[in-house]
Amino acid sequence: MTDAKTSLFGLDPEACAALDAVMPAPRAPEQEDSLALSANRGDRARASFSELPAYKQVQVLNAMSKKMGVDVPFFSCHERMAKEYACIGGEEFLNYSTYDYLGLNGHPRVVEAAVKAIAQFGTSAGASRLVSGERPMHRELEGKLAAFYGTEAALVFVSGHATNVSTLATLMTPSDIIYHDALAHDSIVQGALLSGAQRCSYAHNDCAALEAVLEKTRSGRRRAIIATEGLFSMDGSIADLPRLITLKKAYNAFLMVDEAHALGVLGATGRGSREHFGAADGDVDIWMGTLSKTLCGCGGFIAGCRELIDVLRYKAPGFVYSVGMSPPLAAASSVALDLLLEEPHRVGRLAELSAFFLREARKRGLNTGYAEGYAVIPVIVGSSLVAGVLSAALFKRNINVMPIIFPVVEEGAARLRFFLSAVHSEANILKVLDIVVEELKKAEARAVAMREEDDA
Repeated sequence: MTDAKTSLFGLDPEACAALDAVMPAPRAPEQEDSLALSANRGDRARASFSELPAYKQVQVLNAMSKKMGVDVPFFSCHERMAKEYACIGGEEFLNYSTYDYLGLNGHPRVVEAAVKAIAQFGTSAGASRLVSGERPMHRELEGKLAAFYGTEAALVFVSGHATNVSTLATLMTPSDIIYHDALAHDSIVQGALLSGAQRCSYAHNDCAALEAVLEKTRSGRRRAIIATEGLFSMDGSIADLPRLITLKKAYNAFLMVDEAHALGVLGATGRGSREHFGAADGDVDIWMGTLSKTLCGCGGFIAGCRELIDVLRYKAPGFVYSVGMSPPLAAASSVALDLLLEEPHRVGRLAELSAFFLREARKRGLNTGYAEGYAVIPVIVGSSLVAGVLSAALFKRNINVMPIIFPVVEEGAARLRFFLSAVHSEANILKVLDIVVEELKKAEARAVAMREEDDA
């Protein structure tokens, strides 16, 4: 049973013994056929969600946590705004699990804008903007985002994930092809799958590999999109935008850049990949971003030419069939964007702290993978078990940082992912890194002991 589970879930071996306790033995094919026949006859017991493969995967997580003797680290309840410190269960934690890169969440002007919008428009847009109409803050925010990226127009969605999914699924068809970086966000992958287009992934940040697959496959398809993250959310690496622009022009493809983590982080004034690389207007066809990170709201956006935005405004399911963005959220993000432009010292401070964290982590022998020192820095520990044990040990020492395990990253690349913010301090970074080194040794030793115990 262990080998089958390893193949199914991609788990490291030490997790499999814990899984044995929660998963029933697999049914033989003839048993499944018998169950199917009985279901067709209507005499099978009531359908249960516990039979779903997805539920089995949830059981895997819980079983691993039980085996490690720790609580599942996710969904902790924060009792106030999460900044450099968070309050969880009445205790203070050093916090490295927030997207508030520039420390703008809770800024008096952001709060004032949201409160004013609530007083005038309430908390809901009421319905889809297509049928219920728009509010001034929708148009104001979209105008600012278009100007920010040097495009003709922009459109905001109520979900960042749905922005990528809906955009790719709307623009592309089975006659087309989508190329994406192997480490691109799940929303890009899901959008590509939903579109029905041929999907090709290329090795992370390897433009030579991309060119090879373009040369081989591009001529057989009508339209093409190259999709990448600007700043990769799991690894902290930066896409090679100049080379991608060259390739998209050479192979007559659209270029889509997901700026979810790059906006407010890359570039001297936080204008993202465009400023970081000095890209010209029109070099990138589709700028995508989220409002939930630097802009401390919720939702996503697309910025591009007028024709692109018109298509999405009338045809993208995630926009047409979703309620319009809540007016206070749109107002808050609009003011956060103003503050980003007015206070570039926040961007500089974040850059200093990120580089400091990366330098000190490497000095201590920690594996930071592809990280380049821009807000997102992983500490890669390999085993999902080690990542879970380490995160739990840090939590006990009042440090809040989440483990990233399979299937979010491939097994063998499990990690703790640190988000840096302009409100962090060098002193606390040094303190946390020293504790990470100390607890990592203990977590690795514990994992070895657990493996030997299972073998015995």
